[in-house]
Amino acid sequence: MAAKGTKTDGKDGGAAVPELSYEESREELNTVVRRLESGGLSLKESLALWERGEELARVCEQWLEGARAKMAAAMDERREDDPPADGDTPF
Repeated sequence: MAAKGTKTDGKDGGAAVPELSYEESREELNTVVRRLESGGLSLKESLALWERGEELARVCEQWLEGARAKMAAAMDERREDDPPADGDTPF
């Protein structure tokens, strides 16, 4: 079963796909942190916010990992398509 804030992609692997955008997740996470830091919450409220913050952090990490993988693939493709000539450097 997918974590709250994610859904499965419907493919055989059942990988979790974030329902919120990175920006939405980050903004909500910031709000959660501000509420926790402000204090005055019951233990139950604090724990619920903490759990939501953990979920949002996972969603953000999923987005970042996906972006890293896409960048790495693009860089690998570029290297394969345009290898530097002998003695040339990319700079």
